[in-house]
Amino acid sequence: MFIWLWAGLVLWELSQGMFIWLWAGLVLWGTLSGHGMFILLWAGLVLLKQNVCQLSFSLLVFFRFDFCAIDSEKRPSENLGQVLFGERIEPSPYKFEFKKKVDCKPVCTKSYNTNKPEDKAHLDFLKKGMLLNYQHHWIVDNMPVTWCYDVEDGQKFCNPGFPIGCYVTEAGRPKDACVVNSVKTFLLDNTFYVFNHVDITIHYHVVENEAAGARLVAAKMEPKSYKHTKVEAPDCAGGPMYLNNKFSGELKIGYTYSVQFVEDTHIRWASRWDYILESMPHTNIQWFSIMNSLVIVLFLSGMVAMIMLRTLHKDIARYNQMDSVEDAQEEFGWKLVHGDVFRPPRKGMLLSVFLGSGTQIFIMMFVTLFFACLGFLSPANRGALMTCAVVLWVLLGTPAGYVAARFYKSFGGEKWKTNVLLTCFLCPGVVFADFFVMNLILWGEGSSAAMPFGTLVAILALWFCISVPLTFIGAYFGFKKTGIEHPVRTNQIPRQIPEQSFYTRSLPGIVMGGILPFGCIFIQLFFILNSIWSHQMYYMFGFLFLVFIILVITCSEATILLCYFHLCAEDYHWQWRSFLTSGFTAVYFLVYAIHYFFSKLQITGLASTILYFGYTMIMALIFFLFTGTIGFFACFWFVTKIYSVVKVD
Repeated sequence: MFIWLWAGLVLWELSQGMFIWLWAGLVLWGTLSGHGMFILLWAGLVLLKQNVCQLSFSLLVFFRFDFCAIDSEKRPSENLGQVLFGERIEPSPYKFEFKKKVDCKPVCTKSYNTNKPEDKAHLDFLKKGMLLNYQHHWIVDNMPVTWCYDVEDGQKFCNPGFPIGCYVTEAGRPKDACVVNSVKTFLLDNTFYVFNHVDITIHYHVVENEAAGARLVAAKMEPKSYKHTKVEAPDCAGGPMYLNNKFSGELKIGYTYSVQFVEDTHIRWASRWDYILESMPHTNIQWFSIMNSLVIVLFLSGMVAMIMLRTLHKDIARYNQMDSVEDAQEEFGWKLVHGDVFRPPRKGMLLSVFLGSGTQIFIMMFVTLFFACLGFLSPANRGALMTCAVVLWVLLGTPAGYVAARFYKSFGGEKWKTNVLLTCFLCPGVVFADFFVMNLILWGEGSSAAMPFGTLVAILALWFCISVPLTFIGAYFGFKKTGIEHPVRTNQIPRQIPEQSFYTRSLPGIVMGGILPFGCIFIQLFFILNSIWSHQMYYMFGFLFLVFIILVITCSEATILLCYFHLCAEDYHWQWRSFLTSGFTAVYFLVYAIHYFFSKLQITGLASTILYFGYTMIMALIFFLFTGTIGFFACFWFVTKIYSVVKVD
């Protein structure tokens, strides 16, 4: 299980003695004052006095680590997206004043005795966290406190988090931060080193247009390990704070910090995130991903254009020139199945429900990514992406009900009540049931990432009180409209489908159909999984939106291509095949997620493994409905188009 620390702004005192909490997800911008005043713009200007600043942080099971904490201060409230992602903000005891330098200030001292079971459990848990490279994540003024260190080719990487410690193996090989740390003092074998000291550097610039104001533009820190000569009066001298794996007896760990302020006139407040984002060497890979996807799109577009402009044009011209009965009897290819191509599919109820849910997801993803491209859902607005997605899904019940009802009616269905109820509850119910089981596991593990009962009730209220009525409204208008008119009549007796070769059978076509769409997204998928499971910042929404458009085009063209080949082979069962052909991309997504689990993550424990695959199954189901709907609508448009221009007696 991963444990992550978060942080934000903490406590500011008004002149009247009242206290106000301003938290990271809510604060838009801040202005530091050189005269002991702090001004924050948050739904207007709030004038705050006393320039005491405090970091705050949150985590899954923070108190099990026995770090320094404050019990008396109230936790902030998070938005829906933060709650769903398990982000919890906790206040911290790291306090400092603007422009006031702090050197080796003590925070707290933790004492342990391995002869006591409780203390031994705390130490074992701390060692396990260092072994798995657990990380602190702090925020000040909505900025992540970053740890910047040198990497290859003289470049600097800024990580929005820092480890709680590091480990040197029995063979004397340092791991993780023991390698990165510039102080080469981690030399003992089979030993853990606790980062019990942080050097915090706050970068700010003076605001010329405002009265004696300043703004925070960067927050950096460097973790260090000190075994203080006097824990009661720390001096940040001496060797590192180490803990041998076989240690027994009494131990004291003193936690300290230092703070300095640096004026930086080169960084504008609007671009203060750039130093974090520029240090992430992803841009070249992203352009490679885009070029790779564009090559696939150009290939498919060429194939589809060749079919449309050359083969289909010749077919349609030849079919329309058949005047005699003898010519009509010699029909071949896709025109032969004109009397069966719009025959209602088997399990039309289920297909229409999938199409309704897929339409809802497609519109939700398009609008969410569009807003993210415009910068409304940037990493600075914590939880905004998930909040926007959930709210949009709730409000888009009407298109889901309309599409499901419209196609179910065109399939000849009459059980409209069952159709509406399945559209409301089938796919959302599966997702909610999976999520609820995962939440029960988090509750059982005692994790603060578990969603509170009140939030679950609120989500159910959004679902039943808003989404379900909107779905009924959409279904009402969908059933009220006349059925979809097809360009050709359907014969009463179904045509026998000739024996198919291996390549024109359904299963090989479905398996092949998902390869090219997955090839367009797999590089982007790596960064998305990193942002979810490895807690790396995801900010490349422009690339993601472009890949989204490429994915839609690729799914459409691949499905149209295979649909044409199957129609030429006189197989007219295209409805389910078109949905499953592009929907099979979700199976490749699932396989890649399994590969990512075993090759990139270090997740231990049965509960954490179940959580990973449980949430992955939710993502795979959503992706299946999304891509399958794209394939169906593309094929439906293609089939309607080609049969509308052919003369049929």
